Amino acid sequence: MIDKLVQHINARIENKLTESDISLLSDVFHLKKLRKHQYLIQSGDVCKIAAFVVKGALKKYSIDTTGKENILELYIENWWAGDKESFMIGTPTPYYIDAYEDTELLVITKENFTNKLSKLHFISELNSVLTERNSFQLIKRLHSSQTLIAEQKLEELQNTYPEFFLRFPQHIIASYLGMTKETFSRIRNSSLKK
Repeated sequence: MIDKLVQHINARIENKLTESDISLLSDVFHLKKLRKHQYLIQSGDVCKIAAFVVKGALKKYSIDTTGKENILELYIENWWAGDKESFMIGTPTPYYIDAYEDTELLVITKENFTNKLSKLHFISELNSVLTERNSFQLIKRLHSSQTLIAEQKLEELQNTYPEFFLRFPQHIIASYLGMTKETFSRIRNSSLKK
């Protein structure tokens, strides 16, 4: 199981992990299984773990005053799930993360991260790469939500993350794109006719 995490890290850092690094990762990361619809975190919790998705799919969302879910992020294999701000600073999260499918995660506690990993060079390098990638994606997503019409948003998502369309139903993807499921369905049907 740790092999997938090792591959993920090695693909993103310059100097590959040593046997000692891998042994340390095996000691501090533990398997956590979630059943479909089981929560990883809930609004109001402090996020005390960082989770690497080995198998499965999750969604991160907030719930507005009408009770509607607003999907912020989708996670599949080889992605990190959690609330980084809550994890790093200790503030309560405003989000929910739950498993859309039965899911297997490798999780590390905040305590183990701080005491055993945070000062290691490969963690600093990995964190820098992931933070940079996430900030680019966030800016791209913000730009898309503010400047593209619904058809363009859908096309961009299909080009960037085609696997989402195989893993999540239309209403979840519609919410992720900030549109109603009716608009999503209309656009999808229209593009299929072309």
